[in-house]
Amino acid sequence: MAISLFSHNQEACDAIEQLLLRENRAAVIHPTGTGKSMIVFRFAQLHATQSFLWLSPSDYIARTQLKNALDADSAADFSHIAFMTYARLTYLDDAEITLLKPDYIILDEFHRCGAEVWGDGVQRLLQIHPQAKVIGLSATRIRYLDHQRDMADELFDGHIASEMTLGEAVVRGILPAPRYVTTVYQYQKNLEQYARRVYAQKRRQSRERSERFLQTLRRALDQADGLDKVFQKYIIERSGRYILFCANVSHMMEVRSHISEWFGSIDSAPHCYLVHAENTESDAAYDAFCQDESDHLKLLLCVNMLNEGIHIRDLAGVVLFRPTVSPIIYKQQIGRALTTGSSRIPLILDIVNNVESLYSISSIQQEMFTAVNRLRSEGLDDLIVLERFAIIDQVQDCRELFERLESSLHIDWNEYYQAAAAYRAEFGDLMIPQRYVTADGKCLGSWLQTQRNIRNGSKAGSLTEVQINKLDALGIVWENHKDLVWENHYQAAHAYYREHRHLAVPSDYVTPEGLKLGMWLNNLRSKYALLPPEAQSDATKERIRRMNAIGMVWNTFELRWEQYFAEASAYAQNNGNLLVPTSYVTPNGLALGAWIHNQRSKYKGNSAGKLTEVQIARLNEIGMEWDDLNDKRWMRYYDAAKAYYESNGNLKIAKRYVTDEGLKLGIWLVNQRSLYKRNFSQSGSLSPERISLLDNIGMAW
Repeated sequence: MAISLFSHNQEACDAIEQLLLRENRAAVIHPTGTGKSMIVFRFAQLHATQSFLWLSPSDYIARTQLKNALDADSAADFSHIAFMTYARLTYLDDAEITLLKPDYIILDEFHRCGAEVWGDGVQRLLQIHPQAKVIGLSATRIRYLDHQRDMADELFDGHIASEMTLGEAVVRGILPAPRYVTTVYQYQKNLEQYARRVYAQKRRQSRERSERFLQTLRRALDQADGLDKVFQKYIIERSGRYILFCANVSHMMEVRSHISEWFGSIDSAPHCYLVHAENTESDAAYDAFCQDESDHLKLLLCVNMLNEGIHIRDLAGVVLFRPTVSPIIYKQQIGRALTTGSSRIPLILDIVNNVESLYSISSIQQEMFTAVNRLRSEGLDDLIVLERFAIIDQVQDCRELFERLESSLHIDWNEYYQAAAAYRAEFGDLMIPQRYVTADGKCLGSWLQTQRNIRNGSKAGSLTEVQINKLDALGIVWENHKDLVWENHYQAAHAYYREHRHLAVPSDYVTPEGLKLGMWLNNLRSKYALLPPEAQSDATKERIRRMNAIGMVWNTFELRWEQYFAEASAYAQNNGNLLVPTSYVTPNGLALGAWIHNQRSKYKGNSAGKLTEVQIARLNEIGMEWDDLNDKRWMRYYDAAKAYYESNGNLKIAKRYVTDEGLKLGIWLVNQRSLYKRNFSQSGSLSPERISLLDNIGMAW
């Protein structure tokens, strides 16, 4: 039995086969919910004798996709597919990547390969295995918030096996047309924030004009339905499953606190599940949500975990509590409700008015219009199932009032923009500390961070496309500033590790770029070293894992060992050996000679503590001599005495005898006899091992 594909996916699978006969790359760009992963699983069944490397954004997505494939064909064998995350790929060196030897490389959600770190890993993989054929899957080819980069052109040279818009999928009946409802909730919630901005205006004329818009808007919102009435009216499936997309964990908890208030008239005891990256029970919560067959309303509150690659059967709809200007995130969120083969009309409740996004429900309608015209021009009218669907828009009048109010406030935005432009002209970038305040009192650092938060959906507000383009022109980095600072220091630490093979960085060490790397590492130890695993978020665990991979030492005692090891490595490099005099002290004050002696004692078990296998191996790598200088000197004289014995049959050597190599062997033998006699009154003067060695060559004590 083989996986059975819907006709549109079978066409895509055939197109991949044909394109890869001519080229070594093929991309499939189909909307979320149309079953893209099934295309490749079927393709893999057709090429079962060849090896596949499937790269995914997360293990969770890969596991779910594999489970869906096995549900479609329980007898399927996908042992020739190796799954790996993009993050894992970045940690492989070139030798490890070479060992992968894939015949086919699958780039799932290939638009994600435009990210700097993930993209580097993918490029190394493609360069090392140029013979591998590459198949890409994504709902979009464009990285909208990354200067509109077209990843289909960058990765696949424009070789598209199959491409379909979300609008076309709805027109052809591949995906169901949703019932899309907008609400005034976000406007109600943001009203006081706008009021503060209005009354903070310094120009009287501007403030009075904004106040008029504000009062008109307040009256309109007072007459609108609250969320409880909206949910009661539009949630028809009273025991259905709904996903509530939230901006972040604190926002999720806020939404959860209103569940009874908002949904109580539908179900007095709805079943509520939480899924987010910092919740270790997320997998269990997700499974429980999917398996819940009760008569209760089932609500899954989610943060950043179900945006892509995951589909839930029998989902009644989604509730968009997360504002976003990202078309990719927007498509992914509404795509959770749109699934091929579903007979129900999915509900999309847009609580935060994502209709203002760069890509919105109106864009889907435009895609539908374009698809209808194209299909008719090609004589494919029979493929047209639906030409349009209605949007239940409760906010049009309020939106117009808000746009007029926002326009009246934009003068303040422009003032901050001009301050940002001046900073850029003076310093060459917009890497502004969050606490930075301009000479005339503008909190420019905080303002820029607010623009980032609005754009990534973690803060309420709106940015127009014109404003985004203006900030792009100044070179704004949209990533979170704190995350960017961390990443810059991590890259510096990685570079230091590659050069020195350790992270025993002096506290006052500053990189050539001016990063205080030593201080940063010390702060990192203070922050993370004693943090118990249960208190670590997934993001924190990932950072700790990345630091561990480049030799991070969290324990201060271990750090001390690393510092001495660094000095020992430098000594060996400069002197060609590790025969360090016991009294030797490094220029920065470390008693390296005593430390080396202590390592030898630990190795032999002659002192407290022991060396780990890793420490022993590392010391061996830099030429450690486990016998100390005294031992080596004693053995040189012993070897000379042994050679004399083997040549002469005795050790009857005059006290003044000196070997050809200049060793005063006669005096040395006299000293050994003195030490031997001292053994009877002072322990430890001559070891039993040395006495035995001398006995073996005829020593006369």
